[in-house]
Amino acid sequence: MKKYILIIDDDSRNIFALTAVLKSKGFYCLSAPGMAEAFVVLKNNHEKIGIILLDMMMPEMDGYEAIPNIKAVNEYQHIPIVAVTAQAMAGDREKCLAAGADDYISKPVNIDLLLDIIKDKMQ
Repeated sequence: MKKYILIIDDDSRNIFALTAVLKSKGFYCLSAPGMAEAFVVLKNNHEKIGIILLDMMMPEMDGYEAIPNIKAVNEYQHIPIVAVTAQAMAGDREKCLAAGADDYISKPVNIDLLLDIIKDKMQ
């Protein structure tokens, strides 16, 4: 079965850029502009999602709230979540990991590092 990367980000430019790069590397992508949409995508596709790239700063539900909500659903617990943040302040990595993220990357995204994380974490 093909495994997909779910990109959750409220900025369509980020979704477009990440999707373009990841597709060029042979990955399949799904996207959602917010958590309400993300939960619909997860519900309908959880068995084929291999990893989630989650923007930590979104308006309706930020990543710190979203991660525990995703991990609380049995069918989603196996899906690794990579926290993606633009702030990149001291302690952000630890805060994201404490919230339940499986890994962390800052924006602007270093594509080589992201690919290494995806290859390491994606099931």
